[in-house]
Amino acid sequence: MQFDEKFLQEMGLSAMPEEEKQRFLAYIQEELEVRIGERISKGLTETQLNEFDKITDQAEAAKWLEINRPDYREIVTRTIEEMKSEIRANRTRLI
Repeated sequence: MQFDEKFLQEMGLSAMPEEEKQRFLAYIQEELEVRIGERISKGLTETQLNEFDKITDQAEAAKWLEINRPDYREIVTRTIEEMKSEIRANRTRLI
């Protein structure tokens, strides 16, 4: 998913001050990575977590997740949708 001006428009945040937009987009990206990582790691063994940590290639990571956490796409989609709902609910505070 791309977090850019189009995303801000979709969330109703295009009126956000320019100097805050990039910080907000970086925050969203980082927060999603943390939330998704936490959810995906639940149910994995310590050995699996260590194995996954050693992967540096995105394609290889996706393949590994397909095998070891086949529901990871659902987790990603659900987490993104939850984040979008939170942003929409707090839209007026964010602008």
